[in-house]
Amino acid sequence: MTGFPDNRRFLFSAILGQDKLKQAYLANIVNPRIGGLLISGPKGTGKSTVVHSVESILPDRRLVDGCLFNCDPGLPDNFCSLCRDRKDHPAVTNRMRIVNLPLSCTEDRLIGSIDVEKLLKDGQKVILPGILGQANGNILYVDEVNLLPDHLVDDILDASSSHWNTIEREGISVSHPADFVLVGTMNPEEGDLRPQILDRFPLCVKIETVKDPKLRAEIVENNLLFEADPSAFRDRFRASEEGVRQTIVSARELLPGVVVDPALVVAVAASCAALKVDGQRPDIVIIKTARTLAALNGRTAVDTGDILLASELTLVHRTRDGGLLEPPSPEEIGNSFDRHLPKKVEQTQRTLVKQKVEVAAAAPGGQEVKKND
Repeated sequence: MTGFPDNRRFLFSAILGQDKLKQAYLANIVNPRIGGLLISGPKGTGKSTVVHSVESILPDRRLVDGCLFNCDPGLPDNFCSLCRDRKDHPAVTNRMRIVNLPLSCTEDRLIGSIDVEKLLKDGQKVILPGILGQANGNILYVDEVNLLPDHLVDDILDASSSHWNTIEREGISVSHPADFVLVGTMNPEEGDLRPQILDRFPLCVKIETVKDPKLRAEIVENNLLFEADPSAFRDRFRASEEGVRQTIVSARELLPGVVVDPALVVAVAASCAALKVDGQRPDIVIIKTARTLAALNGRTAVDTGDILLASELTLVHRTRDGGLLEPPSPEEIGNSFDRHLPKKVEQTQRTLVKQKVEVAAAAPGGQEVKKND
């Protein structure tokens, strides 16, 4: 259920040429409340490789020891039915993980069931947790989501929206949290997703084949080393992998204190309205994502660069004008936000960056501070 063995898993920091995808993925890991990511692209672009590459850098989480559904001991209001009946809830620490959904999955396997044989033979009520229960607090990965049967997609999206799932079989009912990061991959050449499903993925990245010759050569070198000597490959990227892991931990600590200028919120709302984006969910996702991107970059205030990247990730797959218009292009999104983003906020950000550069240059051993666009 958790992907590849450690020595056969490509590393996140070794992936080149997919910076936008990596930012979107890290944002969801830092802030699971964003809700998920759809990765769309032709075959051979490494979609599945990227998804599984994060397993070694995922953060730790606390669970109720012995709980079938990974309940968080710090959130008693979100306990499953079984944990509510328990008198004690000892905590253990495990790493967040990836739970894979196979295309051959049945509805019972997805939602959960009971052991009918034991119920009829011994009268025992043995709950069999489904994939939605195993995914609670983790990443639920659906490869080729566009080929998944509609009824399973609907079940997943319902759980993703409500953050709960209920197992009802033979007069037995058990409810449990189903709070996961939904990651789907698809090749658009093999079929499209219904617009209603597309809209339920908070973020989307449409990746393309890397065309830069130098970068392609580096990708080849990394893959050859990975195949020839996995240990040497891991040694080469060990420090950078630990750096990414620490960035995730730091960003999670910083995120609650990240603020957004009200003028930026107004600009997001105005831009989405001008683009005729359906519903208010995209506006909310943009702000959530922008705050998370700021935290990933070690800042406690959202800047226009965070808003622009978050808006592209949020809007490139969204229906518009009641489904009459195609999703906006990155150019349309950028032009709309350029018109509505307040110049005062942009000037404030330039001043802050200039001050950081001056302070760093004045310090012993100071070096240039690169602006995060």
